[in-house]
Amino acid sequence: MENELLKKVRKIEIKTRSLSHQIFAGEYHSAFKGRGMAFSEVREYQFGDDVRNMDWNVTARLRAPYVKVFEEEREMTVVLMVDVSSSGIFGTTIRTKRELIAEIAAVLSFSASINNDKVGALFFSTKVEKFIPPKKGRSHLLRILRELLEFTPQESGTDISEALRFLTNAIKKRCNAFLLSDLLDVDANAAPKYEEALKIAANRHDLSVIEIYDPRERTLPDVGLVRVCDAESGAQRWINTSSASVRKSYSQWNEKVQAEAEKLFRKTKVESVSISTSDDYVKNLISFFKRK
Repeated sequence: MENELLKKVRKIEIKTRSLSHQIFAGEYHSAFKGRGMAFSEVREYQFGDDVRNMDWNVTARLRAPYVKVFEEEREMTVVLMVDVSSSGIFGTTIRTKRELIAEIAAVLSFSASINNDKVGALFFSTKVEKFIPPKKGRSHLLRILRELLEFTPQESGTDISEALRFLTNAIKKRCNAFLLSDLLDVDANAAPKYEEALKIAANRHDLSVIEIYDPRERTLPDVGLVRVCDAESGAQRWINTSSASVRKSYSQWNEKVQAEAEKLFRKTKVESVSISTSDDYVKNLISFFKRK
């Protein structure tokens, strides 16, 4: 069993490390570096200096033009917020949602490591199941990778607010946080239950959302009478997929869920990307980081 796990870890390490070099040679660096600028000193203005960095108080006091000099904060902290709720085991293509989340999280981990950043991980369901504080080093990365592949949650449901509140309380210094989830945490009106927690976390940290979904969650195929089960609650029911009205209602509900989430992300200025289990996630991630 342990040997099988080691083989899995090694396989995904080789693949994701390679992808990290390909995807984020420039995109990751340009998306996040330079965001944190620490004040270093004031010096006299030199030809070519950016006038936006003028220190007008010192200039007025010394009666000569002075500029503020900033130093880029090289070391960053990346925190992966990984949804391990039971809805992640669903998959109708080449992989489940949880498998795709794990692979993308691994790519982000190695990308951060290549950039000499600390990496931490937070696994959540209806509670924070496990928190791995940010650190550097290969052994630390492999620990995160092992958990991504093998972690078994105690709870089956989803509470994104709980994860966001934990992030806000546990990480005091501004970090780059990635929420990897199917975002299936909505009320009866399809509105996200995590709105307030997201607002607070987005003000404290540089938060990005990577939504993972399966194509069959958005459109039903016409395959007759089907028994479906909610993986998180265990509730079961029969639905007639041959009914045009049933398929239409299903699609409309999912469209509303997506629209409400997108509206929230626009309002809070949180960057997001939706990736299907059938997609080439490499292209999606590259375009996502280019937008950032």
